[in-house]
Amino acid sequence: MHAFVWSFFGTIAALAVGAAVVVFSARTVLRRVVGRAVRRVVTDPYKENVAEMLPAFLRMPPHLAIENSLRAETGTLIERPFGSALRLSPWQRLVFSPAQLHPMPIDPTTPVDVSLTVGPYARRPLRLDIPILLGAMGFGVGVSEKLRLALAKGASAAGTAVNTGQGPLLPEERALARKMIVQFHTGHWARFSETFRFADAVEIRLGQGASAGVGVVLPAESIEGTARERMRLPAGQPAVLPSRFPELTCPEDLAHLVEYIRRQTDGVPVGVKCCAGRFLERDLDAALAADVDFICLDGAEGGAKAAVPVLQDDFGLPTMYALCRAVRHLARRGKRDGVTLLVGGGLFTPGECLKAIALGADGVYLGTAALWAMTHVQVAKAVPFEPPTQLVYYNGKLNDQFDVERAAEHLRKFFASFVEEMKVGVRALGKTSLRDLSPDDLMALDEQTARITGVRPAYGGGDSDAESSGCLGNTVPRLVN
Repeated sequence: MHAFVWSFFGTIAALAVGAAVVVFSARTVLRRVVGRAVRRVVTDPYKENVAEMLPAFLRMPPHLAIENSLRAETGTLIERPFGSALRLSPWQRLVFSPAQLHPMPIDPTTPVDVSLTVGPYARRPLRLDIPILLGAMGFGVGVSEKLRLALAKGASAAGTAVNTGQGPLLPEERALARKMIVQFHTGHWARFSETFRFADAVEIRLGQGASAGVGVVLPAESIEGTARERMRLPAGQPAVLPSRFPELTCPEDLAHLVEYIRRQTDGVPVGVKCCAGRFLERDLDAALAADVDFICLDGAEGGAKAAVPVLQDDFGLPTMYALCRAVRHLARRGKRDGVTLLVGGGLFTPGECLKAIALGADGVYLGTAALWAMTHVQVAKAVPFEPPTQLVYYNGKLNDQFDVERAAEHLRKFFASFVEEMKVGVRALGKTSLRDLSPDDLMALDEQTARITGVRPAYGGGDSDAESSGCLGNTVPRLVN
């Protein structure tokens, strides 16, 4: 017995000594390797120094260097996922004015109304529990069937709507989705009569932030399988999404298209989705003349499954600019309360969404942020050898490993946490409803942001008067000995 004990402890001691030797040796080797590399960096002439890449990357960020390398490799158009890396809307230059005495804050247990009605004057308005909607992610043209099912389940659990995007409709998804916005686009499969029967709202896609108003041709090999069947495409034929609707030869034709869809759907809200440009107000006037129920503005920071970098980086108005111009124009036309205004493009946090609503948006579309929330810990199935998108793309190498139930639950939790944080912000403003928010709740940290938004500069004073806010009598508590 004693021999066994001594043998056991001897083995442990030997392993410990061995581990110490390995660690010491590894540290010695690592120190030598790192030391040699550092000496080369600080002594080699610049023309032979690998560190010459550092100032180059300061002039041209790594992602642009990679994209130029891809252009040199392929000689064809490259398509970037998710959208532009540029942050054009200065959301961080706006801050809220907290309630303390003027006005008073709200108790943390007080309910906050965060509901949203899309198309309040439509015969069949779309009523949602929360003001956050899921951005368009089309089946087949972008994402997999599994992702679409997870979107439907997660959105339904959260009390919001899912958007079909430019892909064909999946009956299995419709069965899971409480509320569905059907996108009417230029692909022929958008005109299938059964599609309209499933719609709780219809969004006419005129353009989007990441790809402007251009069309796309999807190679035949990229849409094999279920997507091809749903699109009713013959074998070997590419899927074509033209840049323009054949029904729209001039802006005035939009009214006929809206009326046609309204008849087909028995009165659900009908709206338009567009990217914003110099002639935004003219586009809005055409939409108002067509009597739309809602308008979705997609800012230049909007994402997509894939789009040409020049369209993502160099076209369109930033989301904040587009939103503020649209709100002012709708007010001038007397339509601010009659048309629901949705906005999307580069919004990632509860604070940013709250600021967008304070500036005049009724609801906010989230795409990239929701997609990352859904993949959550599942990204470990892909990295470091594949990007996480391979889990969710229609032709992704790893889409068979995507867990629908797990993704749907993570999406539900994401929305729950996101909206609860927005509620905290509303209470901190001394209010109980998102509809009570206004630009007066915000302060701009610089002059340019103040001009863009019409918000009071933070470096100025508040109201000049110091009148009472309406307290009755002396409510200062007396000290008790």
